[in-house]
Amino acid sequence: MLELLNSNGTAIQTKVTRKSIIGFQNELQNMKGAFLGDNKMCPLKHSFCDGMFIREIFIPKGTYIVGKIHKHAHPNFLLKGKVKVATEDGVQILTAPLSMISKAGTKRALYIIEDCVWVVVHQNLSNTQDLGELEDMVIAKSYEEYDDYCKHFGENKTKQLIN
Repeated sequence: MLELLNSNGTAIQTKVTRKSIIGFQNELQNMKGAFLGDNKMCPLKHSFCDGMFIREIFIPKGTYIVGKIHKHAHPNFLLKGKVKVATEDGVQILTAPLSMISKAGTKRALYIIEDCVWVVVHQNLSNTQDLGELEDMVIAKSYEEYDDYCKHFGENKTKQLIN
């Protein structure tokens, strides 16, 4: 079960599904003080090396955040903090330090229990440093776009980390 807050702050319980994660994201967007996309409150650091793109984010305690849908499996590192995470696989409490592999198609709803530093690593075979181009390569803007991507490229392709 995923504990969500609706726009009036009331807790609701629901099974973790794509629909419930998107619903939670929509509720967050309507809450006072909500922000969309990159923001000074959650500073990002981008690093590049041959064939890889590394994204590090700081997320302060008490923040609710919904991540993006990633087209490919990729490593994640929780370097600092504690977070409640809901995905289609259920709800977990993650405590740093830890590493994990995100499955392709994963979208997370998070509640930050302690200040967090989270790092993700993506393939960057073209070695571009254009963040828009990189986002187009690794992020699906919707579950429908992700499903179309899988149909076009095959589910096995999305699961590969390195060709």
